Amino acid sequence: MGYPDSILCKVTRPGRYTGGEWNSIVKDWQAAEVKVALAYPDVYEIGMSNMALPILYELLNRQPHVLAERVFAPWIDMEAAMRQEKISLLSLDSQRALSEFDIIGFSLGYELTYTNVLNMLDLAGIPVLASNRDESHPLILAGGTCALNPEPMADFIDLFAVGDGEELAVEIVETFRKCKEEGCKKSEIVSRLATIPGVYAPDLLPTDCHSDGSTTEIGAMPLQAKPVVKQRRLASLPPAIVRPVVPSIAVVHDRGAIEIQRGCTRGCRFCQAGFVYRPQRHRSQQEIVEAAKQLIQNCGYSELSLVSLTTNDYPEIDCLLSTLAHDCGDRQLAISLPSLRIDAFSVELVDCLRFAKKPGLTFAPEAGTERLRKVINKYVSDAQIIDTVTVAAEKGWRNIKLYFMIGLPTETMEDVEGIVNLVRKLRHIGRGSAPRIKLSVSAFVPKAHTPFQWVAQDSQEQLNLKYDVLKKGLRNLQCHLSWGNPETSLLETILARGDRRIGKVIFYAWQAGSTFDAWSEHFRYHNWLQAFDKA
Repeated sequence: MGYPDSILCKVTRPGRYTGGEWNSIVKDWQAAEVKVALAYPDVYEIGMSNMALPILYELLNRQPHVLAERVFAPWIDMEAAMRQEKISLLSLDSQRALSEFDIIGFSLGYELTYTNVLNMLDLAGIPVLASNRDESHPLILAGGTCALNPEPMADFIDLFAVGDGEELAVEIVETFRKCKEEGCKKSEIVSRLATIPGVYAPDLLPTDCHSDGSTTEIGAMPLQAKPVVKQRRLASLPPAIVRPVVPSIAVVHDRGAIEIQRGCTRGCRFCQAGFVYRPQRHRSQQEIVEAAKQLIQNCGYSELSLVSLTTNDYPEIDCLLSTLAHDCGDRQLAISLPSLRIDAFSVELVDCLRFAKKPGLTFAPEAGTERLRKVINKYVSDAQIIDTVTVAAEKGWRNIKLYFMIGLPTETMEDVEGIVNLVRKLRHIGRGSAPRIKLSVSAFVPKAHTPFQWVAQDSQEQLNLKYDVLKKGLRNLQCHLSWGNPETSLLETILARGDRRIGKVIFYAWQAGSTFDAWSEHFRYHNWLQAFDKA
């Protein structure tokens, strides 16, 4: 079984759909008591770069009675071919129809992938609305950071897993296995799973949403339902995944990755991950080095990314890098360090790493003035930024990328102009050999469970005015400026903070043809405006 060659030969990147990659797992279908499809609502190249997917894939397949396979959103051309030929969406590993699985678990890391969830269910022949599904359909679960506000997707998802998923996923499938063994109906299975800490079953808590944003529970609360669902947090990180699937085509992050720590102590007030993944937990240096050696041996990567929210904050990070260089030096291993603080120490760290060619340094001041950086609790002085870029230029780093946000709470035009003034100072570094500067500017999106969750977002008119100030001010500074679509930011905010009423909007937008909303070439703002009117 599988997609016919007559289709694969006509679509872009057919390797997205064929499976059979190095380290992929295909277990005995008949022997598995619980069959799980791990679904990522975006294309293969993005999903295979996600950190959570390989963790759950390996953890679940380690369970003797469980089979876990992967599935990704088919690209536009593949979807059209599938619908024309009436072919159902298949899993990647054994090419089975999704409707044959017991559980389909979606990873929700970005609100603009919501319509892809509906589209994948529809392509699988599964009703998108939970109320229309029966005993013959798989149980639909969702986890990831978007599960921290599950209400916009409550109409489509049977159960949400909130928090760290490693232990939670295993508990869910084991409870499901016991329920299946006992012959439980789906409603009873949902009720049993809802008793697991960190699991939220929206159907057990029907609510009536009011115009002021408040909600009222309808009817008596079932015994199984919990009025407050507490996020699951691991006391310590489990062993690192050292045998991940090696993609058969180029992906976004085409390298090995080890999560060296989870959580952050910085407390930037706009950052959802920094608040929800507390407390900070890190792996030992010995574990990281051993995992790195095994991962390289098992996958053949020549580059390794040490992943965390703030890499500098790892205890004795310089010692870790020295040990990795010594123990893995014979493999010519290149190491990348994402999420660096703005200081000279960061430059010293990356400067000692192995590069065939220095790629560039990326920092995120976020705001244009010291005052506003204090407001968002990401204080770094202008002098510190200038000193950091100066050190980088002296060490031969020719490309610097800076991330900023506009529309932050209490922001004024003086703060926006502060971005221009800062870039002007950076352009004078090096006496004619100043580094090339790229600016990436995005609109502030308030997220749930952060100190700024109730802050109003700038209107499109306000954002466009601020963008105009930046474009005019940076015009003669030989600086490359890129910015996000204000319409996309507005929609992201609504989906991130909405209640169950937003479910109708998502449904109508999908019916109008909206998918891959995170891709600028496929974002159809008018579909969403019509969906809001209809809802």
